[in-house]
Amino acid sequence: MRVRSWRSLALALSLGLVSVAAAQTASKPAHKSLPWKKYCRSEEGFCFLYPPSWSMLGQVFEGRGVVVAPLQEEDRAIWDEVTVALIIPSPTGDEDAVTIDQAIGQAVSSVRQSGQAFETLQRQQRTVDDKPAEMVKLRYAEGSSKREWIEELVFVEGPESEIYSLALKCAPASLARMEPLFLRIVNSWSLPEHEPPPSGEVKPPAKAPGTSAAPAGKASPTSAPPKS
Repeated sequence: MRVRSWRSLALALSLGLVSVAAAQTASKPAHKSLPWKKYCRSEEGFCFLYPPSWSMLGQVFEGRGVVVAPLQEEDRAIWDEVTVALIIPSPTGDEDAVTIDQAIGQAVSSVRQSGQAFETLQRQQRTVDDKPAEMVKLRYAEGSSKREWIEELVFVEGPESEIYSLALKCAPASLARMEPLFLRIVNSWSLPEHEPPPSGEVKPPAKAPGTSAAPAGKASPTSAPPKS
């Protein structure tokens, strides 16, 4: 009898502990992810989202773009980062428009000259915000430090033949972590549609014979839309 009582007591205690643990688990609030930050550059007309823990590091391309990055322990010069910018303004006068292919050629040539063991990993056409775009992914070793880098560049053609760029630069070891975030930034990029300018005042309806004009600032009864 005494052994059976101890067994019953041990079973009751076990069930009690399980119930308490389940209640504590159920009472924990669900973790809510913070919304991404939104940045809009009105002068160049583009917007994009970036992770809430990232910081804005500064402007580039003579103020036509910005750099964002997560906080890192290394020296600032070797941080993984993302640059979003208007790199080639729309042509003026008799200037010829620069194509995406030409913009990629310029970027690849610049990287090739400054780096070593240069390699093109991937290149593909795509669309961003329903606009023609192209992506190229490069790998190289920096000439002075021999540090290896991956650069993933997305070029977007705007409605007035201007060229925008979204660029990821990171260490090869960081690519698995940084690339999904970069692609989400690319997918969030947009050129907000501007509201059309006012088309002028609406002319009042013609005055019917035998009626008087409506007072200024008030609609004439004959101009009210019919009720549905």
